[in-house]
Amino acid sequence: MNPDVFDDPRLTASGIFFEAHEGLAAKLAPTFEAAGMSSLDFGALTRLSRSPGGRLRMTDLAAQLFLSTSGVTRVVDRLQRGGLVRRESSPEDRRSTYAVITPEGTERLRAVLVDHLESVEHWFTGLFTPEQLDALMTALRTVRDAVHPDATKDTAPRTEPPTNP
Repeated sequence: MNPDVFDDPRLTASGIFFEAHEGLAAKLAPTFEAAGMSSLDFGALTRLSRSPGGRLRMTDLAAQLFLSTSGVTRVVDRLQRGGLVRRESSPEDRRSTYAVITPEGTERLRAVLVDHLESVEHWFTGLFTPEQLDALMTALRTVRDAVHPDATKDTAPRTEPPTNP
């Protein structure tokens, strides 16, 4: 094996990215864990709160969280037991079910976000100038869109019934 492969800048770039991600995740986790939430609970509630009508189809939520159908079902079941999420059937497509954040879920997330956003500022966004942060956001979106195209999928409810091919 070519010894220069160990000094490849691609290896360095991906390694630094993963180290930063893992370190940031460890620094941010205590804010939602203190509220009795897992990172998946927090991610699901955040995705739902930022979606039109506070709801996503279960399949879209699974894709956005990188979960299987059964994995997202377990997360939504747990959140539903806690009164933070409810399920709704789609009036347009009986095969689709939506996860919907409840008012209790919105308030719980709002309470967690106070401390969480302070940690985000301290450990992430506050480390950059506005210009650096803009450039970083652009770069991260480029990577995210390439590796996870469903992350920005239009999640607004359908206004017309699906057509059969």
